[in-house]
Amino acid sequence: MKTEKLLFGAAYYDEYLPYDRIETDMEMMQKANINVIRIAESTWSTWEPQEGVFDFTHLHRMLKASEAHGIQVIVGTPTYAIPTWLVAKYPDILALTHDGNGIYGHRQNMDITHPMYLKHAEIIIRKLMEEVQPYKHVIGFQLDNETKSYDTCSTYAQAKFVEYLKELFHNDLDALNHEFGLDYWSNRINAWEDFPDVRGTINGSLGSEYQKFQRKLVTDFLAWQCNIVKEYARPDQFITQNFDYSWRGYSYGLQSEVNQWEAAKPLTVAGFDVYHPSAQDLTGAEISLGGAIARSIKKDNYLILETEAQGNHGWLPYPGQLRLQAFSHIASGSNSVMYWHWHSIHNAIESYWKGVLSHNLKENATYREACQIGKDFAAYGSHLKNLQKKAPAAMLLSNEALTGLQWFSIHENFDYNDVVRWLYDALYQLNIECDILSEHDTDLFSQYKLLITPALYSASDSLIESLRSYVENGGHLLSTFKTAVSDSMLKIYSDDQPHGLTECFGMTYDQFTDAVHVGLKDFAIPQIAKTATTENTVHYWMELLHPSTAKVLAFYNHRQWGSYAAITHNNYGNGTATYLGCYFEQDILKELLLFLCEEAAVELPKEQFPIIIKKGINDFGKEITYYFNYSDDARTVTYHGGDAKLLMQDRSIKDGEKITVNGWDFMILESCQ
Repeated sequence: MKTEKLLFGAAYYDEYLPYDRIETDMEMMQKANINVIRIAESTWSTWEPQEGVFDFTHLHRMLKASEAHGIQVIVGTPTYAIPTWLVAKYPDILALTHDGNGIYGHRQNMDITHPMYLKHAEIIIRKLMEEVQPYKHVIGFQLDNETKSYDTCSTYAQAKFVEYLKELFHNDLDALNHEFGLDYWSNRINAWEDFPDVRGTINGSLGSEYQKFQRKLVTDFLAWQCNIVKEYARPDQFITQNFDYSWRGYSYGLQSEVNQWEAAKPLTVAGFDVYHPSAQDLTGAEISLGGAIARSIKKDNYLILETEAQGNHGWLPYPGQLRLQAFSHIASGSNSVMYWHWHSIHNAIESYWKGVLSHNLKENATYREACQIGKDFAAYGSHLKNLQKKAPAAMLLSNEALTGLQWFSIHENFDYNDVVRWLYDALYQLNIECDILSEHDTDLFSQYKLLITPALYSASDSLIESLRSYVENGGHLLSTFKTAVSDSMLKIYSDDQPHGLTECFGMTYDQFTDAVHVGLKDFAIPQIAKTATTENTVHYWMELLHPSTAKVLAFYNHRQWGSYAAITHNNYGNGTATYLGCYFEQDILKELLLFLCEEAAVELPKEQFPIIIKKGINDFGKEITYYFNYSDDARTVTYHGGDAKLLMQDRSIKDGEKITVNGWDFMILESCQ
């Protein structure tokens, strides 16, 4: 979605504040050039304190005050946290999960398939929409909040799952039993009415299909909400959802519980929440990967609906970092930066997830830096909004592969998203911009010089054929261990691995093991051979590769496994296919990526992390180049390109000139042509 300006804002909760200060808050926001607030998504029990009794006092206070101060509003539907009276009336609204029955208290603990939940959710959505209709400064609506299925395994959900399977298998139980291999351990289902509770299954195909079905529940739930909101929304108002990522104490990788590509289809614009380490641990990698996933969802610009201001323990940004983070989001293709949240909360579980303001609700260093960001957005936003990005490389991500490796793990300390981050972080540090694709984006493969498939465990024959065709027609494919092992239902292919791609990769394997005291040796790439250590560089997993036509780029360094290839590289058709049979040190991976990029004619800047370079085309058709410095110390870079101007310094620059970027700072260049 294209925007008329960069949106800069925060979540605001008048109903959470310890005393009435709404005018003070709005004045402080206006001073900071905050132009949007998110409201209403958290407090169903405030809007409807008892069934059929509604009180929108705080809603109208926020809407009227923001209108008076020229601040736009995004209204969220409050369906992700249910009121006590609803649970008291329908106790089974709390989700039954693999861990048992839910207990009231936490948010997002309800069964989104429960008929009474849906009935009452629709009532509050419609009442809320009626209340906000008169306000012209409401620019959009957020559906729910970081929606999942919450692992609902209720009788409602499982009944829907059986109907889903009947449709999928055309009511043919023999086909289901064969496809899922349910004869194993007498798991065969011989009558639909005997269908067992899915929580007990030990069958990866059946279990993963239920997880796929749970993702569909999210898609259907958001589409249902979207249709209700559309009945009230004006044509100029957008509809979004704040998707999130897998969580390792911060945003880490692909979200396993939502098919975001499907769930976003009815939305106007994709919205995302990105949280990340800060202070000495700030690298920008989570912002970059988060942005790449967000861009991929609707193949367009997106909104950052939540990110940290002061945030969780240890996230207090160094001076300059809040601004660096904000512009990192914009450089990745976002049209907004919005903080969760404006004011730190004085009660409950998130009391120390601090907002822009601390608990004394006064100006502080974070607020003053936010004022500078707002000033910059107002001054230069017309040159930076709606940035169109085109990367030379793409990475294919898959919910099905992620689920497959949950059922059949590589290692207890190493999962699908670790493989993703291993590859993405290496690309990021080398300044190789990378788009994200789904398995349904096969028509886009040819646009990329380098295509990467991390641990593509589950892959259909049609996807495998698209990968093979990509290479044959001149593409350069890089795949890792655990690629093309099973079909989309986790049934392991019964031919040579990797299925359908042995000729493309020019190798196969039929044995694998844990990597214990294993290194790499006999590197065919000179730069790696010069610098790499051969001892204990392989971790977690290793496949014993048998090359046929492939060139061996490295062998295992191990007394017993030393005759097997670890990394292979094959010419196939007009392209190349490289296979990594193991997980190894990132320094070696980066040298390998440099080799592959040179072969694929991917242009690489000389600068590497902590200097990060981001590019795109703005609304004026001019190239925008960002130089970010994710370190304490000033760094000098050499600009290469046509005549440009340093946007915030308002001076020109020519090819070959040097630029100094201060620690935790950035420079923005706009081409003159």
